[in-house]
Amino acid sequence: MVVGAVMKPEQLIDAAIDIAIQAGKAVREIYEEGCFEREIKQDNTPVTSADLASHHIICESLKALTPNIPILSEEDADIAFEQRSQWSQYWLVDPLDGTGEFIAGSGDFSVIIALVENNTPTLGIVYAPMSRVCYYGIRGQGAFKRDAYGETRLASTHLPVSADNKLRLAVSRRQDPESILKLFKQPENCELRVLGGAALKSCLVAEGEADCYVRIGPTGEWDTGAAQVIVDEAGGAIMDLTLAPLSYNQRDTLENPNFMVVGSPSLDWQQLMK
Repeated sequence: MVVGAVMKPEQLIDAAIDIAIQAGKAVREIYEEGCFEREIKQDNTPVTSADLASHHIICESLKALTPNIPILSEEDADIAFEQRSQWSQYWLVDPLDGTGEFIAGSGDFSVIIALVENNTPTLGIVYAPMSRVCYYGIRGQGAFKRDAYGETRLASTHLPVSADNKLRLAVSRRQDPESILKLFKQPENCELRVLGGAALKSCLVAEGEADCYVRIGPTGEWDTGAAQVIVDEAGGAIMDLTLAPLSYNQRDTLENPNFMVVGSPSLDWQQLMK
């Protein structure tokens, strides 16, 4: 490969999916053994030996695949904005999204790999190690779900603009659903879809199994980069609670604002929410 050459997402997707699967296999083995180390990071979030094993596999494999493309991983994110702002293309990785779910034993966690070009995610992979389901998307080329039954193209549900039917809300297993329901003017018109892991809930919207997922609380850009491609390509949208698009590698902080994932961007969400 020519150093400095820009790799197209479609040239990298198959190899990147294989890397996510290999990292997921390591996570699954540690999970099934039930023996792992746990620490609390400086930001007061947990990290386990499974996070670090996945991080190592992904980073070493991506370096071998694309030695000229830098990597920004949740487990190695202390990179000055002055340096990363110069990147025109980089990998954005969450080795284990849903560490809390991993620790709690729910099985709802995933491995996330995204490729970002000029501040826009262009390739996204969300791999669920326990179900062995892989969601992926390439900007401009669609989003897909690959499982034991084969591969299907994803399409989010587009509700009528004047929808009176119930909204299906994806919510966390470990978050009080009232904290989400209170954001809506008619909470009684909402049905809950309970699932762990931010990326998996976003993919639930992308495949039309939920209409909306609202995330209140801290997340990093690595939590949404891959889902951004998948949801967008399925016909949905990810945006902050003012309905502005999320940004990538454009600020000193890598922390996302509170955000929502919707399957039907044409709905007047401001009218539905308080």
